[in-house]
Amino acid sequence: MKSTLKKIVVVVLAVALASMVLAACGGGNGGNGGNGGGGEQPAGDSGYTANNTKFVLGASGPLTGGAAIYGIAVQNSAQMAVDEINAAGGINGVEIEFRMLDDMHDATKVKTNFSSLYEGGMQVSLGCVTSAPGQEWTNLSHETPVFFITPSASNDDIPKYDNGYQMCFADGNQGLYAAGYVNDNYAGQTIGIFYKSDDNYSSGIYDTFMANLDPSIQVVETTFTGDASTFDSQIQQLKDCKFIFMPIYYTPASQFMIQAKGTIADDAIYFGCDGFDGIDSGIEGFDITTIPQEVSMLSHFDSKASAGAEKDYIDKYVAAYGADTLNQFGASAYDCVYAIAKAMTENADKVSVTMSAEELNEVLKAAFQEMTFTGVTGGGQPITWDENGYVNKSAVKYTIKEANK
Repeated sequence: MKSTLKKIVVVVLAVALASMVLAACGGGNGGNGGNGGGGEQPAGDSGYTANNTKFVLGASGPLTGGAAIYGIAVQNSAQMAVDEINAAGGINGVEIEFRMLDDMHDATKVKTNFSSLYEGGMQVSLGCVTSAPGQEWTNLSHETPVFFITPSASNDDIPKYDNGYQMCFADGNQGLYAAGYVNDNYAGQTIGIFYKSDDNYSSGIYDTFMANLDPSIQVVETTFTGDASTFDSQIQQLKDCKFIFMPIYYTPASQFMIQAKGTIADDAIYFGCDGFDGIDSGIEGFDITTIPQEVSMLSHFDSKASAGAEKDYIDKYVAAYGADTLNQFGASAYDCVYAIAKAMTENADKVSVTMSAEELNEVLKAAFQEMTFTGVTGGGQPITWDENGYVNKSAVKYTIKEANK
């Protein structure tokens, strides 16, 4: 009698729990693993999304904290692209829903974000905004297959599995392109380098840059680690250099530039990579116009473009969100969304809104190997991807601020 009663209680609780889950999922996109009230969930198919009524695009990035300017730019631009695509009829008549969670540039928060997005129905992704969290996303999205193309996580290992792609230059390629520029302009001269030796982003660019640098170029090398914010010794070492390569993020770069005034020659050039993006806006206590030197960077986007697709994007972004967070991270995210939409549209016969993330992953892996895309990054030139997921696109030296006269 007691055994029978226990069985009845268990059944009642199970039915009640199932009703609660179905109620929570009703009326919108179902979480992965839900059956939407009809059909049978395929065994072992953890990406099952039969209740989805929109394609769900997920992302993780810093929306608060020191790197928030990057994450906010990605969030704004991706949403702008999604809104435009939906207004034009969506993907094969189906709208996209974009969801982005804050990871504060902290890799330890990525697993929770990934799980939340995946359980919420995510079928495809922009991955992470920055590299350290991005490496965690890479592993998670391989174990639970989700296709991603990151706008800005540039570490060389981000696309190490066949479901991962980059719209940004990989760190190694940034170092390669930067070395090419320096070789063309500073052969036989002495340059300075200031980089963060314990940071994957900075050291990754540095390693490839040095491996490809013309041997006729002499290098004065300085480094820092951790959260250092005082750079007196490095400035003294670099004081005679007229060109200083700085493959670091804009916060330590801006601190260096402030402290170097009056020591580094006014006609010197500070040259960075995509970590410099945003250095001319949104940094508390830093006014780039007070820096006498030229500040420039390797880029695949011209935020001062006066014509073409770049100008159209800039105008729309500034009208919607202002200019403070306008940078190549956002432009790259805009291109990511449109590239995903193009790949899905061109494979309409293989794509449906109720397909699993794993199924869509197989479609997109093949599509990106064959696709040529033109967007707002890459100077209007065709963009392709190699078999490793690295992007092939045009790069330019972009001058953020001319030297003060």
